[in-house]
Amino acid sequence: MSENEAITAAREHAALFDMTGLRGLVEVTGEDRVRWLDGMISGDVNHLEESGDGAGCYATLLTNRGAIIADLHVAKRGECFVLESLASEIPRIVEALDRLLIADDVTLTDRSGESVTLGLEGRAAREILASAAGDDVPAPEQWGALRVGGADVEVGAFGWSGEPAYQLRVAETDRAAVEAALDAAAGGTLARGDEAALEILRIEAGVPALGRELDEEVLPPEARLERAIATDKGCYVGQEIVARLRARGQVNHLLVGLDLDVAEAPVEGTELTGGERKTGELTSVAISPRAGTIALGYVRREHAEPGTELTLDGGRARVVALPFVPVGESTA
Repeated sequence: MSENEAITAAREHAALFDMTGLRGLVEVTGEDRVRWLDGMISGDVNHLEESGDGAGCYATLLTNRGAIIADLHVAKRGECFVLESLASEIPRIVEALDRLLIADDVTLTDRSGESVTLGLEGRAAREILASAAGDDVPAPEQWGALRVGGADVEVGAFGWSGEPAYQLRVAETDRAAVEAALDAAAGGTLARGDEAALEILRIEAGVPALGRELDEEVLPPEARLERAIATDKGCYVGQEIVARLRARGQVNHLLVGLDLDVAEAPVEGTELTGGERKTGELTSVAISPRAGTIALGYVRREHAEPGTELTLDGGRARVVALPFVPVGESTA
């Protein structure tokens, strides 16, 4: 299946992506896990603990300066918490958290390589998964355990296309059975997509990615990650800076969508100019089958309004509202 066919399938129906090796998982255990983790990340861990098994949220791990070390999908699973993020960054995330362990009864364990991970994304994803499991599926950002194709599957309800999405973690020996059950539930027409197709879907949806839009030079409000910040919890690393920015009500740079008028797609890092001075740079670039040549990038606040015209080497860029294409509509 071509890249564009997989993208179209996800937007109109659903597509299955092999996320093994792309996404990682850290397990947090120990008697002090709730108190300690709540003081480490921007999500409300106490609320997850009180809400019970499967409760989840989107959160960030920040530096003392309030900049982003990582974005995380967090969940309570039994007597532990799991932190899901970009697999290549898991060692760095564990190292950052480990430095903050003093006399706490907490153990961090990298579980990334213990299962296969499949990403089901698309407008029919919820309907397909519910049919394959014969059961209710987790609500957005929640986690659960389902039986699919006779196999035990750990499910997290999140993704990167902006459409309804689920991460399915399953034993390697059960992978074929799970894929067959999902394909049958989709009427035998479930598309397969690769990493490149998912990257275009992500950019179309305006979803920032760790290592592209998110790093230790970026503050959560700059990346428009307000949903990752619990505003009614106690102190956590970086909280003072985040609270100060919220009180001030503005940051100097903002993440924006950019419609590019260029002869050929530019590379990430290309500078953007507004009014004869550098205003920002591109962070992710894609050629979308629906939206053309598009990009995500950071620009100064005064240039972040949709409709603003900017220049770059080899062409022009126009700031547009995100997402680039309509997203998030379930058929179920």
